[in-house]
Amino acid sequence: MPVTVVRFNLVEPDATPASLSARYKTALEMAAYADDRGMSTVQTEEHHGVANNWLPSPFAFAGAVFGATRRIAVTVSAIIGPLHDPLRLAEDVAVLDLLSGGRLVTVAGIGYRPEEYALFDVSWQRRGRLQDELLETLLKAWTGEEFEYRGRTVRVTPRPFSDPHPLLLVGGSSKAAARRAARLGLPFFPSAHLPELEAYYKERLVEYGTEGWTMMPAAVTPLLHLAEDPDRAWAEHGRHFLHEARTYASWQSSDIRSAVRSAATTVEELRAEGVYRVVTPDECLSQGLDNYVLHPLSGGMPLDEGWRSMHLFCENVLPRLKNL
Repeated sequence: MPVTVVRFNLVEPDATPASLSARYKTALEMAAYADDRGMSTVQTEEHHGVANNWLPSPFAFAGAVFGATRRIAVTVSAIIGPLHDPLRLAEDVAVLDLLSGGRLVTVAGIGYRPEEYALFDVSWQRRGRLQDELLETLLKAWTGEEFEYRGRTVRVTPRPFSDPHPLLLVGGSSKAAARRAARLGLPFFPSAHLPELEAYYKERLVEYGTEGWTMMPAAVTPLLHLAEDPDRAWAEHGRHFLHEARTYASWQSSDIRSAVRSAATTVEELRAEGVYRVVTPDECLSQGLDNYVLHPLSGGMPLDEGWRSMHLFCENVLPRLKNL
């Protein structure tokens, strides 16, 4: 059966505290519904200081999802590693791993927005070294044994549920990220379909004498919204998809590669491009994807429209995918 993902970044331009609270609660209800229907994963992410309220605290959200669900995994893709205190992150992930029984997947990248580093007074120039320290510290901390950290002997408790440690992948689209993953024997999560980078990672595994694997997006990984009438959905809600696409594109320089990058400047261009797809249940099945990524609350989507998409996918698509 294909992997089925429901993505939440909780974007809502011009939100009020009340409307954003309703959006967060709806996302948890949707996660519980997806769990009951047998979807594979909730995917969330981390960005800071964004005017449209992009989720800044993925682990807090993940904890709430785990409290509302029984089986579904939560993939945080990705955290901005250098912005986290290594010891505190080791504790937080260990606690979430224990609470969830091993359902947390963490992808650690270094980000691409200098303003996020400035917000936390973290050196942009030192991001590679900080990422190395973070990953090395997590792996040592999760053993439960004493180790040297910044000239001190420390020990982090509790130990996680997962053995040997919670699932941790190194994300990125650069050779430096691939080398980092290979050196540490960690799986690699390219941010786009980059077979040449996967090959480079495998070469580095041989060089370092380590073992690892790649979780790489397919060549086509659209963000899906289900509707009985796609024309209506695009006409009424296309601006929400466009807002999110334009926000994301504005952050990325030419050397950043992403599976969901869009160059569209209008709703019409976005629809033609195919990064965001509004499809009927039958059209959804005909996509023939390895990963179905549902994005029900994209760009500030009204909650009732998001629920329509969730219901159409889980009631009209998911049972048929299980038979493939």
